[in-house]
Amino acid sequence: MARNHPKRRNTQAPAGADGSPRPRQDRPRERSGGGDGEGWLWGTHAVTAALANPSRTLHKLLATENAAARLGAARITPEIILGKDLDNRLPAGAVHQGLALKAAPLNPASLEDLIDRGISHICVLDQVSDPHNLGAIYRSAAAFGFQGLVLQTRHAPPVTGVVAKSAAGAVETVAEARVVNIARALEQLADAGYHTVGLAGEGRRSLADAVAGTAKLAIVMGAEGSGLRPAVAKACAELARIPIAPEMESLNVSNAAAIAFYEASRDRFPAA
Repeated sequence: MARNHPKRRNTQAPAGADGSPRPRQDRPRERSGGGDGEGWLWGTHAVTAALANPSRTLHKLLATENAAARLGAARITPEIILGKDLDNRLPAGAVHQGLALKAAPLNPASLEDLIDRGISHICVLDQVSDPHNLGAIYRSAAAFGFQGLVLQTRHAPPVTGVVAKSAAGAVETVAEARVVNIARALEQLADAGYHTVGLAGEGRRSLADAVAGTAKLAIVMGAEGSGLRPAVAKACAELARIPIAPEMESLNVSNAAAIAFYEASRDRFPAA
């Protein structure tokens, strides 16, 4: 969530838009991968969660001998493969942990589906484009009870193996809806009784105050760098901010999402 800057015309960078690309050192070291990864999921958590999801149509499971032994019984028999051969089936840099699964993509829900299911906490993403950020947001959403994620049909990445790996299995449990117009989706959520809170540096209230005691909540996060678009910000019931030290202008959007989900869920998941 970017802070206000007095010389900027539009500083509606919410939750995390820091305007800079993910540092290269944060990414896995590249290998000589040869595949494009289309249709593949990889990594222990992503693969085991997909195998456990009855809504997934499974096509092929590849595993190294050790990974197959760790996996145990599965609803599809693995093809045993050497690790170097698995490297060549997947994109360069894919950290597969000895497992890869080719599966049909999950069918997205509609926004009406999320509302009708009674999902009380929803995250709306306004053109968040980095697949690693999207996957991390899925993971935090699952951890803090945000069971629905709303994305635009355009200007949002598909749920690829990169997203699924970063999500650590959460793409199987958090329902995804794609909409044409984010601002209209927020109006629809408001009509259904959701309090819509956009994260932005110029928000007048702190996030903790904006979400306190809210039974039905939609938190709205903007794109990396540019933040919430003006029409989307206007469609929110209110804008809120995450207080941060003045030395830092913003947070990465996935980090800000985790903070926002935590603040909204503190009363829902009391400490044991």
